[in-house]
Amino acid sequence: MVDKEQVINLFLELIDIVERLRAPDGCPWDKEQTHESLLPYFLEETYEVIESVESNDWKTLKEELGDVLLHILLQAQIAKESNKFDILDTLNGINKKLINRHPHVFGNKDKDNTSEVKKDWELQKHIEKRRESRLDGVPKTLPSLTRAQRLQEKASLVGFDWDNIEPVWDKLYEEIEELKQANATGRKVEIEEEIGDVLFTVVNISRFLGIPAEDMLRKSNEKFIQRFKNIEKELKLKGIPIEKATSKQMNIIWDRIKNYK
Repeated sequence: MVDKEQVINLFLELIDIVERLRAPDGCPWDKEQTHESLLPYFLEETYEVIESVESNDWKTLKEELGDVLLHILLQAQIAKESNKFDILDTLNGINKKLINRHPHVFGNKDKDNTSEVKKDWELQKHIEKRRESRLDGVPKTLPSLTRAQRLQEKASLVGFDWDNIEPVWDKLYEEIEELKQANATGRKVEIEEEIGDVLFTVVNISRFLGIPAEDMLRKSNEKFIQRFKNIEKELKLKGIPIEKATSKQMNIIWDRIKNYK
């Protein structure tokens, strides 16, 4: 069991540390930070959390979660200094939100399956935020693959979707054919639009399969990096600078690496 009293004491200590860092006689760097200036670092820490989870590095995850928590408290402290809100408001808000959006846990509503729970969550969120469209609220700053998948998920929750994955495969082939036709015209605007449609449809396939498209592309990037590094390594052992290697030489090595399990 988690020692709640110790958690509370350590959390309060961290709040005090952040306040001290931002005090007039605190750290020069921390005092200079603003909501905006911290964003690149916050994003970096978030991606480090993702990387540690995907690599099953729990020691690093423990550390990175602490870094993310630090950024949350820094943002709250900066807001407090300008009388916008404080960490108490943030904690109170998230507690109320979780209780309100889980009536099947904290209320009298019967427990539903995961799909129904997601629908109820989105409906409650839509009502709370007083949004005009069900697609409102998906941040424009999300990575494009992630944003596409969230938009598709939200549309699906109100019934705008295919019944199964089969028509989505057909849609992909259709979009690829349209891309080929656009490429034949040489018109850049049409080509760009069709590439976007192909990518959007691939994301839809990922959604139907229950696979996060962003995560899979990130893993494919890493796979490409490792295979390319192996090409470089093998060419180096043969005394061939990669700049001097032919495409055929590199592809032979690539195919061998790809087929080696």
